[in-house]
Amino acid sequence: MHLIRRLLEGICALLLAGIVLVPLLQVVLREVFVSPMVGAEEFTRFLLVCLVFMAYPLVVDNGENIVMTELRESLPTALRKPLKLLIVVCAILTSGFIAYATFMTVQTNLGNTTPTLKIPFWLFLGSTLLGFSGACLLHLVHGVHPPASEVGPNQ
Repeated sequence: MHLIRRLLEGICALLLAGIVLVPLLQVVLREVFVSPMVGAEEFTRFLLVCLVFMAYPLVVDNGENIVMTELRESLPTALRKPLKLLIVVCAILTSGFIAYATFMTVQTNLGNTTPTLKIPFWLFLGSTLLGFSGACLLHLVHGVHPPASEVGPNQ
């Protein structure tokens, strides 16, 4: 699991670097060499979409996703565990449904591409599918084996 996490962190760092470097390169090429880079905006959007969805499993693994901790802690002790279970089940179902819907969307649009750069649609939405599939798997794991930060004396 550690290797997968490190690989995902590396991919996200490269995507973030691309989000910074592509517009910078576009500005330099346009202003200094008067030769703009065709498709820079589309490529930057592609990198942003990939970054957001590829980073989502990292967010889930760190416990930084929405788990309504403040609401849960304000409730009586007897209600905390059922609410936590409900939140985990909702997270699993939601991320699983989005992964399934993305898979079906990719399946029905295998021949489509983006307008300018002709990026295949399956590659464009591949990060969404991987991100939500990974998040669903992590929600399942956290449901069975909660992270140490989630386990406390009142839970």
